[in-house]
Amino acid sequence: MRGSLGSWLLGVLLVSSASYPSSALMASGAAPEAAPRTSAGALDGVPYRIDIPANWNGDLVVLMHGYEPKGVPRQNPWPQTEEAPVFLSRGYAVAASAFASQGWAVGDAVENSEKLREFFIKENRKPHHAYVVGFSLGGLEALATMERYGHEYSGALSMCGVNVSAPDIVARGVLTPLVAFDVYFPGVLPDLTDPASPPMVDQGRIEEALKTNPEGAARLQDRLQETSATLPGSLMLDYMVLHEIVQRAGGMPVDTTKTNYPEFADDGHFNKKVHRYKGTPSAMAYLASNATLTGKITAPVVLQRNAFDPTIPSRFDTVYPRLAKAAGTASKVTVLPPIGEGHCAFTHEEIGNAFDVLVKRVGEAGAH
Repeated sequence: MRGSLGSWLLGVLLVSSASYPSSALMASGAAPEAAPRTSAGALDGVPYRIDIPANWNGDLVVLMHGYEPKGVPRQNPWPQTEEAPVFLSRGYAVAASAFASQGWAVGDAVENSEKLREFFIKENRKPHHAYVVGFSLGGLEALATMERYGHEYSGALSMCGVNVSAPDIVARGVLTPLVAFDVYFPGVLPDLTDPASPPMVDQGRIEEALKTNPEGAARLQDRLQETSATLPGSLMLDYMVLHEIVQRAGGMPVDTTKTNYPEFADDGHFNKKVHRYKGTPSAMAYLASNATLTGKITAPVVLQRNAFDPTIPSRFDTVYPRLAKAAGTASKVTVLPPIGEGHCAFTHEEIGNAFDVLVKRVGEAGAH
């Protein structure tokens, strides 16, 4: 899915903003349903869209999109997301928006979505049930929303989500692949902490470097849970995300001076050769606040991932369930069996099935 920059932007950008063709919803030959009532505008300058189906069941779904690279042009008014018809067809109102900033906008996502939920109530009425659904980075944002505003929601669904606290996913999921690549292929990546470094690294340069050391490339693929096809694009994405966070936070947001890398334990020289980074205290505090998860939830949460996901490796699957267990809320977390291959590579039916599980769990729990 990430064989080239173009395909990556189409398949892994994770900001689902294309209108879904109504003809696809009529594949069964059923008569067309009445068009949803739509409102769109801006809240504090942030574009939003609300769709309410003619057969509205009185419930609301707040959608949270994934990582939006800094500088990507936005549509205004905000278009209907690709996933919205899944919920509209079930009778749910759908509210979705951009966020006040692009890139690692977790804090903005949580607060902007809460303002949108409040605006929905003001313009319509309080829904019987409100659900928050997030995709990719939106999964982290959905979980953070449940931990911060859980009293306002009946439940949350994280699809292909970054279900890990920001400091952990940046240190282990973003920085680790980059420093590991640098061990086996030194001098290819720009300085990771220099604000003057380019915002994007050339994927072709990474691909060419990997060819020079097949053994090192194979080791990276194995330890980072990637393939030869996905590794170059994954490293490119990791570099872009880290560069943007370093600029946003004002320094290195994690400290690796004492980090051990168990993935490479059989390489006796790795921990000696790997570059260490001293975190900037203010940057580390910023990342921790955007966001550190606790597992403390008051309503059901459902997690659904792809079987092979080159962006969110399976080694992170158990993190949130462990947090919930430690917080005494394990019974509120449902982990569905992995399906499909790719990042957020779900059909509408699969998204709907996962959401139906959430609604069932909410009913069983008697949540508000």
